[in-house]
Amino acid sequence: MTEPQIFVDADACPVKDEIVRVAERHGLAVTFVANFGLRPSRDPRIRNVVVPQGADAADDWIVEHVGANDVVITSDIPLASRSLKKGATVMGPTGKPFTEQSIGMALAMRELNQHLRETGESRGLNAGFTGKDRSNFLHAFDAAVQRAKRGG
Repeated sequence: MTEPQIFVDADACPVKDEIVRVAERHGLAVTFVANFGLRPSRDPRIRNVVVPQGADAADDWIVEHVGANDVVITSDIPLASRSLKKGATVMGPTGKPFTEQSIGMALAMRELNQHLRETGESRGLNAGFTGKDRSNFLHAFDAAVQRAKRGG
């Protein structure tokens, strides 16, 4: 069995440092994928991939390279759905997992919220990212990495 890889939808990811810390502790490679510049790293296990500008260029790159038993960090629900179909473990930056059981509702809620924003019924404000979110992510991500290393 090959070691799991970690793929990060990095454009607006607030937990990059936490991802690197957990990955280093477990000896795993991390690939940050973004549409614009990323902080370079001297760590050979940290890879930065800058994709061309485009609506889903980063998502498409991740889906093309992710495999079963890999871990994907994203707040993008369609990317989460596509990654789950490839057999990856997927979680958001608050530590909330995306699962086969929850992704359908997440996609439906995304569509509803988009409709409400388009009709002016909602301004689409997101809750701020808190220290508790960061802590929840660290615990959930470490557990997900441990499961992936065990093969599921």
